[in-house]
Amino acid sequence: MTSNATHDCNGIPYPVFTTGTVTLCASVDGAKPEGSVFLLKIKTVGNEAPLPLPGQFFMLRSVKSQALLARPISVFHSEETKHGVETSFLILLKGQGTKELTALEADDKVQILGPLGNIFPKPDTGKVLIVGGGIGVAPVAGFAETLPEKSYDFIASFKSGSYGLENIKPANLTITTDDGSTGIKGMVTAAVDAEKIKAGGYSAVYACGPAPMLNYIKTVAEQAGVQCWISMEARMACGVGVCLGCVIPTTQGNLRCCKDGPVFDSKILSFPKPAPSRIKKSDETVVPDLSVTIKGVRFQNPLIGSSGTFGFGTEYASVFDVNRLGGIASKGLTLEPRQGNSGIRVWETPSGLMNSIGLQNPGIPHFIEHELPEMMALKPVTVANLSGSSLDTYVEGAKLLEKTEVPIIELNISCPNVSAGGAAFAMSCASAKTVVSAVRAVTKKPLWVKLTPQSPELNAVALQCIESGADAISLCNSFQGVAIDVETGRPVFDKIKAGFGGPAVRPIAVRLIYELYEAIQSLPEEKRVPIVAIGGIATWSDVIEFVMAGATAVEVGTNTFANPLTMIECIDGITAYMKRKGIKNLSEIRGIAHVE
Repeated sequence: MTSNATHDCNGIPYPVFTTGTVTLCASVDGAKPEGSVFLLKIKTVGNEAPLPLPGQFFMLRSVKSQALLARPISVFHSEETKHGVETSFLILLKGQGTKELTALEADDKVQILGPLGNIFPKPDTGKVLIVGGGIGVAPVAGFAETLPEKSYDFIASFKSGSYGLENIKPANLTITTDDGSTGIKGMVTAAVDAEKIKAGGYSAVYACGPAPMLNYIKTVAEQAGVQCWISMEARMACGVGVCLGCVIPTTQGNLRCCKDGPVFDSKILSFPKPAPSRIKKSDETVVPDLSVTIKGVRFQNPLIGSSGTFGFGTEYASVFDVNRLGGIASKGLTLEPRQGNSGIRVWETPSGLMNSIGLQNPGIPHFIEHELPEMMALKPVTVANLSGSSLDTYVEGAKLLEKTEVPIIELNISCPNVSAGGAAFAMSCASAKTVVSAVRAVTKKPLWVKLTPQSPELNAVALQCIESGADAISLCNSFQGVAIDVETGRPVFDKIKAGFGGPAVRPIAVRLIYELYEAIQSLPEEKRVPIVAIGGIATWSDVIEFVMAGATAVEVGTNTFANPLTMIECIDGITAYMKRKGIKNLSEIRGIAHVE
């Protein structure tokens, strides 16, 4: 390859990385439900504007994107313009990446890498059959329009409605829909089988769509003895064959969907049956019950404002209805008032936030007289987060709280931002036993113990806390991190290390909850206690993930700063999810992610 080469020896264009400009982004007429599919047109100019070939795709990422990775999107249509190339894509709205792409407006900028992948081989002779399913219509329709008019038959299969067929000119067009809203009622099986392929005299079959459809097309084409080319899809990170994240199993070993594909000879492909869902869906219409009970205390839902991020419950009262929450954990409380740490206290990181607050709080006596009555007047369950700098201060603080009406004490032996106490007590079984046993001896209230992820023997510490009287385990408090100011060469925080939380820590937190749940399940049933999960929750699906890992409730922290409505949106999202899945209560899915 020379510096000015634009195509390889087979005439396939080399990919380039450049920035394109949106000329159109609009929902597609005919797609159902409305607003589920969008047409995105992007223009590129100059020498960095290769014309893609049929079957290729691009990695697309909005310049304004909050997602880390670009998304692989197949080419639907492309044409040369006076100054470059305009490429069209059909995008199915599915997750965060496609949500951002479908929200683009004219003149927005998009990072594009491509064109990528191999191409649909042109048929040698005779008529061919082209089959597209759902959003898989896009690449095969793009291929079809490059073929001579009426040299192919086209089958398009949808759940409902139809779209993406405006540029094709087949000899015969057949549309199937699951609901019968357009064309033949039924799936693709209603339009084609091995006998119809034989009778059609096709020289080849080309297909793209959902895996079950592709498996069927592969089977009937091979039964008919006709060559079949299938365009596959897979999750991708790079798009150029480097990361090996998109490999698919074939008779020739693991092949890269992005580089060796996405178009494959059907004969080397296999479509294993998907693993069955562990969710047992109810046949009846359900009214979801989001309530959870921990040591006799009922929460109307599992969403709890996490200590240190929600004040005392009243601060956000003018922003949203805080009475919809399940619970509110108070600011970390110490026996004496504290002013907290000096210097910079918060520092934003990618998908996260570092903090060095240092447990600034009014002290337990002031809390009992002033803040606690306001918290107790709210509907959510009040959780008093108790911290300290010594064993004596923990015990004396617990004694004061024991005399109040507060229903739950969350014993914080894991704060990463204080010089004494805090995380030191949660680092070993011996120290955890000492403080939990001492506090348990002076209070009969339900006692949660909040642990640090920094402990080298985390599960052992948790089990020791349970043995010493903990009624629940809160996990996990902030991770520790260090930030350095590159302009000064000095650590950002006066205490060097600081707590780190936010969406970036969630996968690690899920692992810790998953492992702790298994450790607790190994105990006799009468000794098992619930887990309150903490760590990077931003959406309702994050909550469900923690529940499936084994959590009974969750605390939401950092993301409330990014979006004050996070917990309300989680409650609404969980409710909708449970209705859709036919789940009556969260106990039906708690811990189901564990290997059977």
